[in-house]
Amino acid sequence: MRFGVSLPNAGRCQDLVAKAVLAEQHGWDGFFLWDHLNLDPATRPALYDPWVVLGAVAGATSRIRIGVLVTPLARRRPWKLAKEIVTLDHLSGGRVVAGVGLGSPEQEEFAAFGETLGARARADVLDEALPIVDALLRGQPVGHDGPRFRVDAHLAPAALQQPRPPLWVATTWPNRRPFRRALTWGDGVFALDARAEALPPEGVRELVAELAGTPAEERGFEVVVGRHFDHSAQEYERAGATWLIDQPAWIDTPPEEVDAFLAAGPPR
Repeated sequence: MRFGVSLPNAGRCQDLVAKAVLAEQHGWDGFFLWDHLNLDPATRPALYDPWVVLGAVAGATSRIRIGVLVTPLARRRPWKLAKEIVTLDHLSGGRVVAGVGLGSPEQEEFAAFGETLGARARADVLDEALPIVDALLRGQPVGHDGPRFRVDAHLAPAALQQPRPPLWVATTWPNRRPFRRALTWGDGVFALDARAEALPPEGVRELVAELAGTPAEERGFEVVVGRHFDHSAQEYERAGATWLIDQPAWIDTPPEEVDAFLAAGPPR
């Protein structure tokens, strides 16, 4: 099992880059950022584009996996996101992981910008966008005429990783539709519980049992979960998780607390 840390795309850009360097120095396997635009309108925290910040992270690190957990495809143009992922994959020497999902909160991150998409509609957009992103990351031509997107393009270059950078698709277990989506288009599932909180080990065990015998399992499917602090890393590993993601900070957590957490290293 590998260990990652997921931090808010908040604070100071330079501090986020420094935290990625610190995570790499202290043995973490992955460094991930949230993707929010308008998380708390009352306090208006400083939020940065995570893909742009990760460009700086790519130049400051050499080993650690980097990516976003998760980017809401329903508010992105899939070809633009694919180009960002490909660019970052080349900048990082093939270390990018792309987490994708529906996105939340609905009011602040969608309705505030005129996007009146409920969860079901966002899921429909995600289902339409994923095959477009998949093909563009592989460097394949895309001809698509759907309810939301029309594409007739063959972009270059392809991603550095072959056949493409890993896609981790978010799901709220035991919801079957996002799980099927992850099995179809993903290289892994980023699994939360039905309240979008950390999935406990017993939930991981159920998910892994459902995965057994599927083509996804045969191709090396990742089971990625956030850590519920009532449970040990060993419990998650025994349940079948392949990545355990710690989330040590909220948007207003003092930076020195996050630094101390990262410097302590992963809970191996």
